[in-house]
Amino acid sequence: MADPAVKMTRHGYPLATELFEVRGDDLHVGELSVREIVSQMGSPAYIYDGAVMRRAYRRLAAVLDGFAAIYYSAKANPARSVIRLFIEEGAGVEIASIGEYHAAIAAGAKPERILFAGPGKRHAELAAVIDGGIGEIHIEGHDEIARLRAIGRPVRASLRINPVPAVQVGAMRMGGKATAFGFDEEDLDAAIAAVLAVPNIELVGIHVYGGTQILDAAALIESWRHAVTLAARVARTSGRPLATIDLGGGLGIPYYDGDRPLDLDAVAAAIPDLTALIRSEPLLAGARAIVEPGRFLVGTAGLYVSEINAVKTSRGVRFLVLEGGMNHHLAASGNLGQVIKRNYPVVAPAHMAAGPDLPATVVGPLCTPLDTLARDTGLPALAAGDLVAVLQSGAYGLTASPGHFLSHPAPAEALVENGRIERIAR
Repeated sequence: MADPAVKMTRHGYPLATELFEVRGDDLHVGELSVREIVSQMGSPAYIYDGAVMRRAYRRLAAVLDGFAAIYYSAKANPARSVIRLFIEEGAGVEIASIGEYHAAIAAGAKPERILFAGPGKRHAELAAVIDGGIGEIHIEGHDEIARLRAIGRPVRASLRINPVPAVQVGAMRMGGKATAFGFDEEDLDAAIAAVLAVPNIELVGIHVYGGTQILDAAALIESWRHAVTLAARVARTSGRPLATIDLGGGLGIPYYDGDRPLDLDAVAAAIPDLTALIRSEPLLAGARAIVEPGRFLVGTAGLYVSEINAVKTSRGVRFLVLEGGMNHHLAASGNLGQVIKRNYPVVAPAHMAAGPDLPATVVGPLCTPLDTLARDTGLPALAAGDLVAVLQSGAYGLTASPGHFLSHPAPAEALVENGRIERIAR
């Protein structure tokens, strides 16, 4: 039987109403009902609402206006249609592979508006982006310095710095500990000297990224403040002005019951002091800050939708077996870095008027108990052929999942805006 001590989660329904539009029984995305989109695209499908992405971008851009440029982090969702939308809004693009470079160029990004980060850049990748044009390469280790020296062509570069533990932030810590990312802060002077010794590398900035999925505005602001102090240190040590201060990304979105959104008003209130801190260092007088969000811009805009293949009850627990599961959406299963498995927001997008009153465990078709997308989540009475939607699925969805496991078909993908469905091909 279902455990009466387990709290049934229902947070998907108020979130769906906040992000999208509900008309009667139907959840609408991009001015079309999910039911209609699936009838055209098939099931399972990832659906991305262009208007929700634009809204997230414009809200953040208003907060950062005059302080920082926004570069979309393509790793969150590297679909060309998604990248192109953010380019249209004014964003640059942050990439972590040659594949993302090609996607950004195909989406219309100007080479000088692309940044290349990542701890394992190969010689061929570095040579290709330098030949094709790149705004900056963010150097993460001494082997990378040697590769750039060997390539021999002029390149603008920033040092990625792994900050001290005091500024670790976010649900997944990207810095402040032993890590493959960047140069340890305590070894910074040696890293600066190594870069300055290579004539074809122009040191133009720094990149500091303390963590991801940050919902605490105070912690985010403090990490940015620390990055500015590191930029001043690098400028003074190198004896040259810096052009860029990459503050990283990591801005989070609420996934779980009880999560609260990042307080952008608090971030906005801190911008004047951060600007003054940058301007107080003469060698940073001409520097621009960069913020490189991915999840924050695209995460809330996406749904993973699947038809129910079967409904069964086992020892008092109602199971809804979908046509896809963790092979399409690993993060929702709790197997993408989560320590405690908690439910993403889930709704029945063609039964929105019915109350989410009945506990259900939502599973995929794979032959493993790990393939569970939600446990004790509130959903109405549903049958085979009905739809289930996992919200907050625009980032780290399909491309972060083991799509070839058990050789099930890949889901469809579509960007929907103003009643128009644009199919996405990978």
